[in-house]
Amino acid sequence: MFGVLAEGEDVAGLTTCGLYALQHRGQESAGICVSDGVRLRAHRDMGLVAQVFDEAALARLTGHLALGHTRYSTTGAAHPSNTQPFAFEHGQLGPVAIAHNGNLTNARELRLDLLEQEYPFQTSSDTEVLAALLARTPGDTLATVLQRALPRAIGAYSLGLLTRDSLVAARDPLGFRPLCIGRLGDRTAPGGQGYVIASETCALDVIGAHFVRSVAPGEIVVIDRSGIRSHRFGGRHRPAMCSFEFIYFARPDSVLEERSLYEVRRAMGRNLAHEAPAPGDIVIPLPDSGTPAAIGYAEAIGIPFAEGMIKSRYITRTFIQPQADLREAGIRLKFNPMRHVLDGRRVVLVDDSIVRGSTSRRIVDALRRAGAREVHVRVASPPIRFPCFMGIDIASRSELIAATRSPEEVGQVIGADSLAYLSLAGLRDALDASREGAGFCFACLDGAYPVQVPQQLEMDKLALEG
Repeated sequence: MFGVLAEGEDVAGLTTCGLYALQHRGQESAGICVSDGVRLRAHRDMGLVAQVFDEAALARLTGHLALGHTRYSTTGAAHPSNTQPFAFEHGQLGPVAIAHNGNLTNARELRLDLLEQEYPFQTSSDTEVLAALLARTPGDTLATVLQRALPRAIGAYSLGLLTRDSLVAARDPLGFRPLCIGRLGDRTAPGGQGYVIASETCALDVIGAHFVRSVAPGEIVVIDRSGIRSHRFGGRHRPAMCSFEFIYFARPDSVLEERSLYEVRRAMGRNLAHEAPAPGDIVIPLPDSGTPAAIGYAEAIGIPFAEGMIKSRYITRTFIQPQADLREAGIRLKFNPMRHVLDGRRVVLVDDSIVRGSTSRRIVDALRRAGAREVHVRVASPPIRFPCFMGIDIASRSELIAATRSPEEVGQVIGADSLAYLSLAGLRDALDASREGAGFCFACLDGAYPVQVPQQLEMDKLALEG
């Protein structure tokens, strides 16, 4: 998500640029809501940012405040009604728009309670559950409403909210999902600067905003014409930032928890080389997410780095496609091996992670067909053995190739000559997880969930349908 307050600026245009930079975080639908101080107006639709917004749509979105969102579904189907931001009416505050990155583990219980209060749900998204919770919570400021309501929500939620005259950011007490604040250079609003909130710092860069800081876990930040105010809720907890953000999900040109994603992934590759050296003539990445780790691996082991596959930049992320058949088709279209680089060589393929194994199996087969004599797979993260309930679509252990298989067995399934993973200790070292104030969630790797999750370790993405 991306939000901006900037007097006299094209806030819808700035938000569109920010959403382009965040397109990797969600590709099912997109929306922008704006405020001119009197009313809220929105445009939302299914598709990529470029498909949803044209000049005519943006021309209608005028004001000095904007909030945008690109959706990646973990609760609720890929359906127009689930497109964000959502708007709701609060009895004391008037119209409010909300955008959400994360996933609630108690959405079903909250929804049943709100249904008893006769809340008229229109969607199957846990974001509307949050909206309903806020709408039913009294308070004369949005910060007060959030302080009273959010302790009832369990799970991951980085939130952007928009009222007639303010932009608000909030992050759950464990800080699962990233959220940052930026300042818009020399652009000023009466009484203060222009400000931005964004899921990642790469979205600040694209509009020339300067990174100020991250929203802290358990913090509410209110931005309006008078400046920025901070409020706390939920007590103090040890942070549990999602380690998969560092492994795969966030862009390598972003900064999370004061760490460069590119350098963290490069360190993962170096640690992997020390732990699991492979006999090879060249090191190649699975582009683009495996590239920093492959560079680090090649540097540490002393084998030349090469581009062995070309990735089509026009195919969206296959991992986050909602259906298996779409993921499979995307894989075939997305990567093209280069025979003149691979033919007759022992190839070390470095990938950031293996979730379901469908990509890896097809890639190894394609490398062999392009002439690779041997294919040794090295994975710059530990085996993913457990589902995620905090905003990554890893819903069932039955989907996870490593859940019940050893590394050797995974290697056999995908057709590799050998396969090895980075250890959890190697990942923690790359993250500098022992530094003061650091805290990460490794639940998809070790099963140690920091919040209560279903005992059967299964998440029903469509639990709120109907």
